[in-house]
Amino acid sequence: MPVFPEEPEIHESLPGPGVPFPRESDAQALHTPASSGATATAPTTVAAVPVPGPRPAPPRAAPSRSDRPGPPRLIPKPGPAPRRPAEAVPQVEVQRVAAAPAQALDRADEAVDRLLDAGRDPGQILVLTLGEAHPWQQHELSFGEERYWAQLAEGGDVFYADAGLARPVSREVVVLVANGGPAARAAEAYTAALGRATALLVVCGEAGPAAAAGRPGRA
Repeated sequence: MPVFPEEPEIHESLPGPGVPFPRESDAQALHTPASSGATATAPTTVAAVPVPGPRPAPPRAAPSRSDRPGPPRLIPKPGPAPRRPAEAVPQVEVQRVAAAPAQALDRADEAVDRLLDAGRDPGQILVLTLGEAHPWQQHELSFGEERYWAQLAEGGDVFYADAGLARPVSREVVVLVANGGPAARAAEAYTAALGRATALLVVCGEAGPAAAAGRPGRA
């Protein structure tokens, strides 16, 4: 048998550029991969993942009214200090008991009794004599000067002393006994007794302005 040489295998090739395909179906077949018998899987839809960005800042609270800047405060200029009302000087009541020098001591004892009956504290009564010392003063001095002045410091009873008392003593009620002495001394004693009394001055006899206007020079 005659031997024929093998014919070369002819491979299909795609037409070059500008060469049209024989059929439109052929072009689609070339670009469509051959199925191997497996079922075609529908394309999976991937959900879009949001890209993280900068976090929104928290809302800022509105500043309170006290924190808001306001108009500058005006500092008042210092002015003169207000004048304080003058302190009221306590008024001392003056009561007069008419009496001659010989009866002035008796009238003074009666005045002291009325004051005690009215509720006055004995330690707030001071009796001053212009002439002879009161009998109670003489009695207390009989126990000595120390004991006598101790009663004044204790302030527990009526105290009897001379009108020329040099010690600083003040009590609510002062009873001035004009039982002797010159008119000039009576005027000085009246002024001093008025300064010692804080509420009431009882003048038994002629002493002070009324005595000077009445019968000056009478002892």
